[in-house]
Amino acid sequence: MDLPVPRRISDLEALKALAHPLRVALLNHLLAVGPRTASECAAEVGSSASNCSWHLRRLAKAGFVDRTDAGDARERPWRALDVGYSVDAFSEDPAVRSRQDALIAWQLNEDNRLAQRFLDRRHEIPREWLDAAGLHGYAVNVTPEELAGLLAVIDGVLRPYLVPLRTDVPDGARPTHVGLRAFPR
Repeated sequence: MDLPVPRRISDLEALKALAHPLRVALLNHLLAVGPRTASECAAEVGSSASNCSWHLRRLAKAGFVDRTDAGDARERPWRALDVGYSVDAFSEDPAVRSRQDALIAWQLNEDNRLAQRFLDRRHEIPREWLDAAGLHGYAVNVTPEELAGLLAVIDGVLRPYLVPLRTDVPDGARPTHVGLRAFPR
């Protein structure tokens, strides 16, 4: 079964839509937990519901999110339209490259923030989650083709578990962050 792939972002307009850290935080939150109202998002991203609503509308205009029919008629939740996103090949266009750099920097900071939050709260986390968690780093000798293949294999293993795709979520499952960076040393 072919599963949808994350949206590859390479055009300037899409990158501009993700130029604001709150928009990236909102999109990542929806990807991690599924449809949520602006009020529910506000509690997680540390902003007001009205501010989140405004930024969610900007994301909707760029095709990243949309309203869903779940919920009451007063406030419908927002949902991510893709199963994830990634920055496309690094552009030669300086305008695109600067936006790509900003988004990548935000993603790196977010990975570090989530890892630090895990470490800060580990005393609150059940033992079975602590035993299953891991912070690994690997140094591998590969060609560019091998690296691309390795990343494709890892993506194929992880994709069925992506929050927007998984329908058979067992009891006890919870959104979990898996970050991966691969680049020449």
